[in-house]
Amino acid sequence: MPKKLLITEKPSVAMEFAKALKINTTRKNGYIESDEWIITWCVGHLVTMSYPEKYDEKLKQWRLETLPFIPEEWKYEIIPAVEKQFAIVESLLKREDVEEIYNAGDSGREGEYIQRLVFMMAKPNPKAKMKRVWIDSQTEEEIIRGIKEAKDLSEYDSLSDSAYLRAKEDYLIGINFSRLLSIIYGRRVAKEANLERASISVGRVMTCVLGMIVEREREIRNFVKTKYYKIIGEFGSKDASFKAEWKVNEKSIMNNSPKLYNETGFKKEEDAKEFITSLMGKEAVITEVKKSKQKENAPLLFNLAEIQNECTKKFKIKPDETLEVIQNLYEKKLVTYPRTDARVLSTAVAKEISKNLNGIAKGFKDEEVQGYIKKMVEEKYSTNLLKTKYVNDSKITDHYAITPTGQGYENYEALPELHKKVYKVIVKRFLAIFYPPAEFNKISVTINIENEVFNTSGKVCVKQGYLEILKPKNVENKNEDEKNNNEEGSQETENNLDILNTLKKNEKIEVVNFETKDSETSPPTRYNSGSIILAMENAGKLIEDEALREQIKGAGIGTSATRAEIIKKLEKIKYIEINTKTQIITPTNYGEIIYQVVANSMPDMLNPKLTASWEKGLDMVAKKEIGSSEFMEKLENYIKSKFSKLVINM
Repeated sequence: MPKKLLITEKPSVAMEFAKALKINTTRKNGYIESDEWIITWCVGHLVTMSYPEKYDEKLKQWRLETLPFIPEEWKYEIIPAVEKQFAIVESLLKREDVEEIYNAGDSGREGEYIQRLVFMMAKPNPKAKMKRVWIDSQTEEEIIRGIKEAKDLSEYDSLSDSAYLRAKEDYLIGINFSRLLSIIYGRRVAKEANLERASISVGRVMTCVLGMIVEREREIRNFVKTKYYKIIGEFGSKDASFKAEWKVNEKSIMNNSPKLYNETGFKKEEDAKEFITSLMGKEAVITEVKKSKQKENAPLLFNLAEIQNECTKKFKIKPDETLEVIQNLYEKKLVTYPRTDARVLSTAVAKEISKNLNGIAKGFKDEEVQGYIKKMVEEKYSTNLLKTKYVNDSKITDHYAITPTGQGYENYEALPELHKKVYKVIVKRFLAIFYPPAEFNKISVTINIENEVFNTSGKVCVKQGYLEILKPKNVENKNEDEKNNNEEGSQETENNLDILNTLKKNEKIEVVNFETKDSETSPPTRYNSGSIILAMENAGKLIEDEALREQIKGAGIGTSATRAEIIKKLEKIKYIEINTKTQIITPTNYGEIIYQVVANSMPDMLNPKLTASWEKGLDMVAKKEIGSSEFMEKLENYIKSKFSKLVINM
């Protein structure tokens, strides 16, 4: 009888596929078989790229004359620790009775690469049809859909090409430049670091991230605080007053004055006080009262970078730990695919989203969450997301945002406490998008004293909307490192909105008092293990503003699947340290020495834009916008030109 062979990335996933296909046959040695199906698995990578010495034994020694090493034909080998499982998979792929082969590897570039390497080495039965299963969650419904709608494997060839090129790029840059810089600078680095010997580890993404961390640390180290003095006016009466902040304008007597530090502050306190004296006894007039209503929608859903950042802030865990937790939630059918860059839903998913909501309502026995759902029902909140910012097919590549499936609750109680907390964070972000926007009343007031302008504003939340769920204004537990340290701009002065509400344009107002307010500039904040992931996603820019982050998305370094591993590796090779309590990242002395070597020899390796451009190139290959040969030619030319310059300058 003809068989269908399905290969997953690991045994636990194979068991879920077997369950969905109602295969109850006893598990055999490395696979499961029924009358119709054979299900087997990889155990992560089974095949790897060969080191240079497998091409030529002489290449084991790091010598300048053997570099750069760029193979004409690439060699691969079975990883010794998993030879047994490879042999099992290989024998199944070659079986004559196998008519269809389903690649059910992880639905992403790396998952594609793992399975394609196996196919390349095992050489499957040429008569068998090759298909690709692509799923967004591990619910039985989604698994069955994925198998039923499996496309011809060739439709994913460009993704496979991109995966092979990513591996070749990392291999060539890592091996060639690590060897070259170690040969040239190894002794000097060992001496500076007080080591017997030192090898310099260079990576396409890793070195760039090290640069971001070291440069931020040096900015902080070299930062000199500057004190300056603002002027605050108190207006109204002693019983009912409000405060407003002075700001220079074109008609001000202080316009372009060298006494000013910035538009709101003086360099010297005595100059600020002298300016206050000049204002005494002069008439104050309200020149503008601007009232507005503001609406603020719930933030977009989580992608991997955003949830990693959130979990670092909330639970003080590293990005790789967050990924491990969400991967477990995914495998327990509780959430959708974690390694995604998208923060929106597809149109198709949005049409069916009520199933997720109903599943949460029926299955998630959490009192707080049930309260939110009850209010949704009572207030008749719409579940139609189709014309909202939360649905956008153009912003989805491989997968949509991380969302709760509304299933898997039979697995929930056995989860570790941290996993439950992370799951609840995902559920609350999901529910928030169905809630109405938060609404605010805002009043902005401008006061003029003979062309010297004071501004103030007041803002009050009149309808909580989604804030009822997310409560982002609750900052009791906010750490110092998470606060916005940009003190140079003017800030909203906290005022009683009722007082501001009584003011009218052209009204004269009494001056109660003037005072100076000490301010000082603050250094940039250090990255923590979550914010560095966001900075990587945004090509080196640590952007706190969510809307702005979304605008420049797509110019990142690394991928959602690899960023956490990069941070982990930098820590492992002792280039950086991560504080276990705060998750704050600092470079080690050794890391700074390595940074300086790279900065002096090949500084473009530290530039996020270069690394992002390589990532963009891989994405273009995946989208069939450029061919593999074009990408490879540019890569080889880059390596050769770098070598020429470095060797000449030795």
